[in-house]
This record gives sequence, structure tokens and C-alpha cells, in this order.
Amino acid sequence: MNSVVAVAHPNIALIKYWGKRDEVLHLPMTTSLSLTLREFPTTTRVTQRPDLTADHVTFAGARAPEAFAARVSRFLDLVRELSGDPRHAVVDTVNTVPTGAGLASSAAGFAALALAAGTAYGLDLDRRALSRLARRGSGSASRSVFGGFAVWWRGEDVGDAGDLSSFAEPIDAPLLDPALVVALVDTREKTVPSREAMRRTMATSPFYPPWVAESARDLDRMRKALHEGDLATVGDIAEANALGMHATMLGARPAVRYFAPGTYRVLDRVLELRASGIGAWATMDAGPNVKVLCDSRDSAAVAAAVAEVVGGAARTVVTTAGPGAVVSDDGNR
Repeated sequence: MNSVVAVAHPNIALIKYWGKRDEVLHLPMTTSLSLTLREFPTTTRVTQRPDLTADHVTFAGARAPEAFAARVSRFLDLVRELSGDPRHAVVDTVNTVPTGAGLASSAAGFAALALAAGTAYGLDLDRRALSRLARRGSGSASRSVFGGFAVWWRGEDVGDAGDLSSFAEPIDAPLLDPALVVALVDTREKTVPSREAMRRTMATSPFYPPWVAESARDLDRMRKALHEGDLATVGDIAEANALGMHATMLGARPAVRYFAPGTYRVLDRVLELRASGIGAWATMDAGPNVKVLCDSRDSAAVAAAVAEVVGGAARTVVTTAGPGAVVSDDGNR
């Protein structure tokens, strides 16, 4: 039984991915840019079993929900097609981040699955090809293949040309030492899944096309700021891009609203921190939880201030830039 274990970490987009132009290949409407986190790793083991007639998927040792298991099995079908190896597998995934709460659990999960499955099935993939494979499970997973800052290019056209040109790669930012303070406002699974929210926003929100156009300009400005080590500009752009994304959702019909009362309290506290001279900028994914970007030297002060409005230090997590996906165990079991 060929068994491979891989570990990957979630990433938080500073220039957001929101909306697909091709749902089969997971080709995005916009190029996005993210920071991979040191906390919240996902560990996934893929074990090939020639005696199985279907994949067996577990989540932290228990049978996985049917929808999740089907999604994993569809991804393995792609790996089997690419490798020419028809064997089914046992897949066990362990998350250390709340699932479906806007904390990038799927990014870490499918980056780990892509690496573990690709290795188990003998695919010889460089990092660019691995990011393209991970993208087929979850778009943002393409970025979790890499550590630190990473950009996921939207690519050109659709079909094979789009598939080949939509990949992630790392971005150097040697002058920055960033941290993120994660404010756990509400870790319950969200009522509107991201895929449904994306479709509704693209189809019905009048604010979506202008946000897409502005996002391209945000990307150019942020890449320049990263190169120059200008954290204030990075933060300003990230906060505006995230709030703009949520504005597109509020403009959808019916509206998609992920904000909770605690969300507003954290956003207000971030404004207060900046007014007091501490560099802090908020970003949010499709969920109520807020991530606060700051310099690592300010992270303790930012975390203490945020903890006051989210119910104590236990509901804040301070993290810095984390590593890319790695194989932690590769051999016969």
C-alpha cells in the first residue's frame, strides 16, 4: 500500500479571488495575491488500496460528510486520469482551522491533497504544475503550494490555454516582516457557501464589474509596495480590496452578508489602532472572521487590542508568514 502524507497551510488573500470564468477548470476572474500562514496546518494522508472499488474518505479519523467525500473523490479521479493509475485510495484529512468559516480551510486542504495524491500516484510535478493541480480542487489552494507571499495569475482565455496559464508563484518581499492577527469572531460554518455566493454576486451585483477592474489596479500597486517594503500601502490596498469584495456581495440579489456584530467591532478597533499610530489593516474572506495585517513588532499590541472586542485572548491567533506545502512522510506502509 503506497501511502504519502503531506502538510499545507492556509493562505489569506490580500488581493482577493472572487468569481470564476470557468467553474470546471477553476479559472478566476481576477489575479489574486496572498500570504501563507504559519498556523492552522492541514495534514492529509493518501493511501492507495488496490482492493478498493471506491475511495474511502475520512475527516480526522471519522467518515467524512458525503459532499466533502464526493469532492475529494472527484479530485482523485483527475489525478488518476493524469497518472494512468486506476487504483482507489483511502484519504484522511485533519484540519486545525475551523472548516467553512472563511479561514481558508479548503486552500490548505486541497494543497495538501494535491501534493499527497500527486506523489502517491507518481506524478512528477514541479511547483507550478502542482499549483495548477491544486487549483482544480480549490482555486485558492494554488497559492498554498507556496510559502510567504504568492500570486495566482488569472491566466488567459479558457480551456487548455486558460488551464496552462493560470498558476501560482511566490513573490519576494525581503524588506517586510508581516504578521496577521486572526480575530475568531464566529467559527461556525457559514450559511451561504463561497461557491454559491460567488455565482450570485457575479450574476446579480452591479458592483461586481467595477470591483474586478479596480482589483487589477490594486494588484499592480501592491506588487510595487511589496518590492519596496511599504507595509502601509500594502495594508491600505488590502483593506480596500476586501471591503470592496464584500460590497459586491451586499449588492447581490438577494444580498450575501457575512458580517457579524463582532466583525464590526474588530473593524472599528482597527481604525482606532491606526488613529493611535499603530499600523494595522483589516482583511476578510467569505466569512465573519477578520484578519489584521501588521508588522510583527506590533503584533502583540494589535492582538491585545483586538482581544478586548472579541471576547478574550483565546479568540485571537497571531501568525506570521508560513511555509509552502511539503511531503512529511513518503513510503510504503
